[in-house]
Amino acid sequence: MSGHDHHHEHGHSHSHTHNAKKKSLFISFLLIASFMIAEIIGGILTNSLALLSDAGHMFSDAVALGLSLLAFKFGEKAANDDKTYGYKRFEILAAFLNGLALIIISLYIFYEAYHRFFAPPAVVGSGMMTISVLGLIINILVAWILMRGDTSGNLNMRSAFLHVIGDLLGSVGAIIAALLIIFFDWNIADPIASVIVSALILVSGFRVLRESIHVLMEGKPASLDIGAIRGYFLSLSGVESVHDLHVWSITSDFQALTAHIQVKENVDRDALLEEIEHFLAEHYHLDHVTIQMERHAHHHHCN
Repeated sequence: MSGHDHHHEHGHSHSHTHNAKKKSLFISFLLIASFMIAEIIGGILTNSLALLSDAGHMFSDAVALGLSLLAFKFGEKAANDDKTYGYKRFEILAAFLNGLALIIISLYIFYEAYHRFFAPPAVVGSGMMTISVLGLIINILVAWILMRGDTSGNLNMRSAFLHVIGDLLGSVGAIIAALLIIFFDWNIADPIASVIVSALILVSGFRVLRESIHVLMEGKPASLDIGAIRGYFLSLSGVESVHDLHVWSITSDFQALTAHIQVKENVDRDALLEEIEHFLAEHYHLDHVTIQMERHAHHHHCN
């Protein structure tokens, strides 16, 4: 397959999966947001912290999905002279805020649960049970919808998916706690379940936060090996040295590379450039490549 076909196909399938992602996010958002309201009401009526913590998680899910939707909307806005990459970075900001929200919610639930350990209040187990089972079903449904929308490449989709998985586990925790309350009158199972859910929320929040900060700090994308790329440049005939090699992410599935390479006098630069661009697109999915070729060493400029 020539490079040309590859790019054409890639572009077409990209817009298709983009819409699929948007649709799956939208349906998930509606399901989760409406169920979250039911869970908050249920948590208050049955006096269950595990349900409220699950609702807290659902809230962060709804926010995550809402932000992801907004990010897709913003990302579609064309680049302009003021924001030359368009609004794609908004997605990473969204993930960052989302991670932060998760951490705050989980700390609040820890605090609440701590007080409940000393005086476990009475919880209506049966009501709690009904709502947790419903929650579990909704989460499985949403996880399935998101799986079909592709969660591997996109940080936004992945953070939304992680939330939903955490949520699913939260519902399982609430179901177990409800069973313990119904059969053994074990009211303390409620704060225990909520603490477990919060720990999950904390971990996923921390992960998303760390990844989004890495992108915002122009960190190297995890999938790319700078040493290998530098080695590739140096292996080309006619290339003498490489400097100012930079690779970074604009957003989770959009990477860029710039490099200065010093070439011998008699090299066909156009052919060399074409070869490099083709190789980087093919092997590293780097479509935004800027190469500056120089004839003589310019070691006096800042590196």
